[in-house]
Amino acid sequence: MSTKTNFKRIALVAVAALGLGVLSSVPSQAASSLTVAVTNGTSGQVGARTDSTTAAVINLTGLLGANDSVTLSAILKSAPAAAVVSTVFYNQDSATPTQTGVIVDSTVALTAIAASPFLVATGAARIETSTAGVRLFSAADVNLNRNFGFGFDSITASGNRPAGTYVYTIIAKTYETGNNLLGNPTRTATTDVSIVIAATAAQSTTVSPGLSTAFLGTSSTSNASDAVLSFVSTASSTPVAYISTRTTNANSVAVAESVTATISGAGILSFGGISGASLTIAGDGSDEISVLPDGRAGTATITISTTSRTFPAKTMTFFALAPTTLVASVATPLAAIGSNSDVVRVTAKDSAGVSWAGALYIYASTAADALIAGSLTTPVLCTWDAADDRHECSVTGLAAGTAKFKTINAATVAAATVTSNEVSVVVAAASAATVKLEFDKTSYAPGERARIYVTALDSTGKAMQATAFSNLLATGGVATASALTFAGSTTTADSLTAVAITTKGNSSSTSGAKAGSMEYTVYMPVGGGTVTISATGGSSLPIAGRVAVTASATVTDSGAAALAAVTALATTVASLKTLITTLTNLVLKIQKKVKA
Repeated sequence: MSTKTNFKRIALVAVAALGLGVLSSVPSQAASSLTVAVTNGTSGQVGARTDSTTAAVINLTGLLGANDSVTLSAILKSAPAAAVVSTVFYNQDSATPTQTGVIVDSTVALTAIAASPFLVATGAARIETSTAGVRLFSAADVNLNRNFGFGFDSITASGNRPAGTYVYTIIAKTYETGNNLLGNPTRTATTDVSIVIAATAAQSTTVSPGLSTAFLGTSSTSNASDAVLSFVSTASSTPVAYISTRTTNANSVAVAESVTATISGAGILSFGGISGASLTIAGDGSDEISVLPDGRAGTATITISTTSRTFPAKTMTFFALAPTTLVASVATPLAAIGSNSDVVRVTAKDSAGVSWAGALYIYASTAADALIAGSLTTPVLCTWDAADDRHECSVTGLAAGTAKFKTINAATVAAATVTSNEVSVVVAAASAATVKLEFDKTSYAPGERARIYVTALDSTGKAMQATAFSNLLATGGVATASALTFAGSTTTADSLTAVAITTKGNSSSTSGAKAGSMEYTVYMPVGGGTVTISATGGSSLPIAGRVAVTASATVTDSGAAALAAVTALATTVASLKTLITTLTNLVLKIQKKVKA
């Protein structure tokens, strides 16, 4: 036998041996072969539907051999930031889908499944569940086509389920070792499934420009309107003002948007530890940008803009450490015995002409002046009125007379570096003798605004210092039969029917206030004619002064005047017509006589 023939025979024997070996390796049970398919699900936030009807669906199909098992579990792959959720499996093939397990930790072992109390009969197979997943076990060969829901567990706390897409990896493992899951799986299949939570209207990330705001103020947490601000220019790392920038969606919920802030002139901006003349920040929808003094005096102009809106520019001032000029004037013509506010006003400027808003003090010029009002040894702090760009100083009257005052930029005369001009304050202690009513004008157009003044007069008929009267007028206050429209209240002291009246110490061109009087704003009737008001002096006056007083003004109706003029003209024309007719008849009579 040749060597070639021997090799052929050896090869045939080897192939036959290998074939017998393969046949002998066939298991005594059918091999499991399953396919995993998924359908993505949806979910809701707190209060929205989150159950088996919105869950993702996991479909298992294929052959499960006798005494084989399949396990299902899920591992979170991606989720929105700050998401805190728990998931559950549902048995979707029952008439009423039931929760079959909750995924708590992907590292939980599945070896305890056999002891699970959750059992669902499924013909030749049964389903067992645990807090880690689902297990299917079959005592005989079975073709499976089973559906399991996979969704979120219900929650009651708000904020635990942010909107977005949650992606999980579903893991299916096949075990051909009977009930024992300690061995390695014979097959593992994975697939991703997603659950989407749609954002509510309140969660929209679209900025509504019309609802966005930016306000300048002194609050470090929130400013609701722009304030008039002025600070000393001395450089400091401590903010003196803040720009509250708010960007929101249509539901007024904060939405992040880029913010750009710039400052020109004096001052510097700061945010998050970074300072500069121009800052661009990511913004979180609620940002506080700081303003710091940088040593320069002058006006600061601040512009704020976001990606979707540019806001009106803001301004504030930084003044020098000390003022250069102080100009004082008397605002209250007659101060009363006791406390009087806003008696002396001071306009302060620094060397650059910027309004100086630092601390000013007022004091009596001499010891003799201090006997009438104020103090020589203890200057009194004045108040800065940002709206009117001035300081206002209070004075305490001690006795009737005239006292002279000065203002300084320090709490003591010795420490002051700048002193104002001297002004004279008159302190009066007169008693009311009568009351007077008057309009601010004698004639008005129909419907025009008018002011009524109630003034207490002393025994010489002069207006008095500001005084609070409990009964300056008798019951009924100021009365009128005309159709006046009252612009004030009907229940408080500014009512026309009030009898308790406090007169003003200062005049104001804005409000119409007049020193020594109480003013009321009314609107005249729309028809022409004379408007008369009346009142009677009350018990705050001596008996001789408790008499009726009146005041009148005229409403000139241009339409009525024109009609009267037309009527008068018509009358004149009619008279002329009669006269012409008479003259014509006379001429005809004369002509007849001449012919005769």
